[in-house]
Amino acid sequence: MSNEGKSVQVHYKGTLADGTVFDSSEGRDPLSFTVGEGKLIPGFEDAVRDMQVDETRKIEIPCADAYGEHDRERTTSVPKANLPDDLEPKVGMVLRMTTPQGAIPVKVTQVQDDSITVDANHPLAGQDLTFEITLVTVG
Repeated sequence: MSNEGKSVQVHYKGTLADGTVFDSSEGRDPLSFTVGEGKLIPGFEDAVRDMQVDETRKIEIPCADAYGEHDRERTTSVPKANLPDDLEPKVGMVLRMTTPQGAIPVKVTQVQDDSITVDANHPLAGQDLTFEITLVTVG
């Protein structure tokens, strides 16, 4: 029986290849979504599509089916003169950059004398992900 088009609630734990937990619903309400709407990464929705209530499944999602490969084209240099005067950029800092498509988060990866390098890739781009998913309800 397919859960396609149905509203579901799941508990989940997401880990990286080294075992680091990057996200979890532990201690929170279950994640609610409609299967097939495309609001979650495809591999996650695919796993839930044919699960039964109370079933737990562990799945591995290659980066191509998660947040994609890391794209060097999404890394750019920005002159410090373009930054707010009161901003002291540091590696690891997340800033918002305005693009023709709207504001996007970017991570500072290098700080030079006159410029900074920022990365607009999703923080999990290039990472294979593992999820342990438990289907709580199907509505």
